[in-house]
Amino acid sequence: MQVLRPGTPRREGFVLLWVQATVRTRDNHALEYGVREANRLNLPLVAVFGLTPSYPEANARHYAYLLEGLRDLRVNLAARGIPLRVTLGSPPEMALNAAGEGAALVVTDVGYTRLQREWRGWLADRLDVPLVQVESEAVIPVGVVSGKQEYAARTIRPKIHRLWHDYLVPLDAHDLRKQTRDWEAGEDVRDPTRLLKTLPIDHSVPPGDEEGGENAAHDLLEDFITRKLDPYDTRRNDPTVDGSSRLSAHLHYGHLSPLSAALAAREHGGPGADAFLEELIVRRELSFNLCTYNPHYDRYEGLPGWARATLEEHAGDRRESTYTRAELDGAQTHDPYWNAAQRQMTRTGRMHNYMRMYWGKKILEWTPTPQQAYTEMLWLNNRHEQDGRDPNSYAGIGWVLGLHDRPWTRRPIFGTVRYMNAGGLKRKFDIDKYARQWAE
Repeated sequence: MQVLRPGTPRREGFVLLWVQATVRTRDNHALEYGVREANRLNLPLVAVFGLTPSYPEANARHYAYLLEGLRDLRVNLAARGIPLRVTLGSPPEMALNAAGEGAALVVTDVGYTRLQREWRGWLADRLDVPLVQVESEAVIPVGVVSGKQEYAARTIRPKIHRLWHDYLVPLDAHDLRKQTRDWEAGEDVRDPTRLLKTLPIDHSVPPGDEEGGENAAHDLLEDFITRKLDPYDTRRNDPTVDGSSRLSAHLHYGHLSPLSAALAAREHGGPGADAFLEELIVRRELSFNLCTYNPHYDRYEGLPGWARATLEEHAGDRRESTYTRAELDGAQTHDPYWNAAQRQMTRTGRMHNYMRMYWGKKILEWTPTPQQAYTEMLWLNNRHEQDGRDPNSYAGIGWVLGLHDRPWTRRPIFGTVRYMNAGGLKRKFDIDKYARQWAE
């Protein structure tokens, strides 16, 4: 918990929960803090979500998933006596307007992107009541783990392991003692498909193939734990089998708590659980660390100095093939394996993690400069991935170009940045089967 605007809460009105990153009721630390404060002040708790049609790089694929989450959130909050208002407009402005109706205290969750931090700062500067942010999206708060940007997973891992047993504890839910019906609902989110059609957004990318929302997230988690967790350590890197968790988008939109997933995996146990906890906590929170401490986390300039130096030294190396953005977007390259990965992403809203590494390395080979390679990767990822614009996205794209990695053998174009080729795919799994699965 961190106080963004200090002060003493009023003794009248309501406690306001400003929902940003944590669109759920289960294992939501911000929500439970709000309930406890409302009970302490003997006030009702109400919630607000500002639905902005101008979120950077977001399109219909992203908004559909978001709206499905808000549909579930309104129902699940109502079951606890907490009304949710969804209002079209700038999120911090909608929160400020709602607070002006009589808030005694404003509680919010924590997101790590630059825009989310700016929103919280904007609101803190304008409120006349206290504003408190409560960590809900990291198992261990970023600042508790480290006070600086970590070099790699190997440097942050021991710091997380020293702490995670203190934080891997169930979160108690509390009953709200005082409730209110005097809170307007705003937008009708019962039918996300209908509402989606009315939004003035980019509709050129259709929704993906999986449903969003807290209820779907927990169904998927249960299926993963019972059916796929045991072999997760051996099957997750094979794109020809259904071995991944598919939980990333639910985590990105706040429909699923990492604590819920971690506790379920730990209770189940086994090598699969160990591998899953590494991805869920160590790798994911390494990306939070990146966004917190690197001001250029989403730019080429955010790469480590050694990587930029070696890439730029080899920027003039001859490329055997180059492709335009339109050709890349349309999966129109000479490489059937790369095309298959691109088609999986454009059709479903996700790409297998192992193929994502190969996908990015090839873009570096096929664009005139490393700076342009970074730009094209980010544009394609954020346009099509259901969980695009996520800290994991920025860390993953950065890794392609040397972030969180070390120098390797020198090669043309790559310099000493790690190289990948199709031979590695063929050694590890039946890559031709994958290509057939996602044929044109």
